[in-house]
Amino acid sequence: MKQDAGPRESMSVDHIPDAVPREEPRTIAGNKNPYTVRGKTYTLLPSPEGYKSQGIASWYGRKFHGHTTSNGEIYNMYGMTAAHKTLPIPSYVRVTHRENGRSVIVRVNDRGPFHDGRIIDLSYTAAKKLGFVDSGTAPVEVEYIDPRQYRGAPSSLPVPPAPPSVLTASLGTSRSSGSPQMPAAPSPAYSGGYEIPDNTYLQVGAFSSREVAERLLVRLQVVTSYPVRIYTSKESAFFRVRIGPLKDSYDLLMLRETLAQHNVPQAHIVYQ
Repeated sequence: MKQDAGPRESMSVDHIPDAVPREEPRTIAGNKNPYTVRGKTYTLLPSPEGYKSQGIASWYGRKFHGHTTSNGEIYNMYGMTAAHKTLPIPSYVRVTHRENGRSVIVRVNDRGPFHDGRIIDLSYTAAKKLGFVDSGTAPVEVEYIDPRQYRGAPSSLPVPPAPPSVLTASLGTSRSSGSPQMPAAPSPAYSGGYEIPDNTYLQVGAFSSREVAERLLVRLQVVTSYPVRIYTSKESAFFRVRIGPLKDSYDLLMLRETLAQHNVPQAHIVYQ
């Protein structure tokens, strides 16, 4: 991709919790010191404790999604992570949008941004939660969190509403994509994924014709290793095509992205 971008379709990220600071070993991976990028040499902070700085934050998304970060982990634009030029990897920081007061906690596992005036590069999700995805950059304050002294708790997760009894979709409906396919990435440590109810499915369509539902089922079986089935009930004449049950929130998001790549209609979460 020449130009970075977020997911092909805007989505809510309110259900994705902040990173939870915890003590982790710092290895050589990602912590080369000093290091040089584009002719400029950077030296890591000898001690991150007490670090607090203000500047401009940016974000990075689909262009780097599925690629390795500076410490060898897989970048996940749906996780709560960030890139910083001089903080040790991994580090945890609180990032506060100075104009709207929103705040998130992210885990630094990458290097950058290598642009003058920018102090941190956030994942798509972190930027979305701070409210500056559309503008691209925002004035922020970045403060280091010492895991040994952290007493916070993970963000509470909202209970999803019950879905309608029938969710209809047209097999002819599709979304075109001019972007190249990106690799599906395995879930890295602390990616931001969390457990979801074990009766969570993605419903891709509901049709009055079983033949149409079966054609869609065949298409879906090629693009996912999750079970794909057709469900019916005495109360309704519709044939519902569902994928699942799903394992966790990360798999759910990645499956939606995969479906979008294959021009499959927008899927809805259902519970059965």
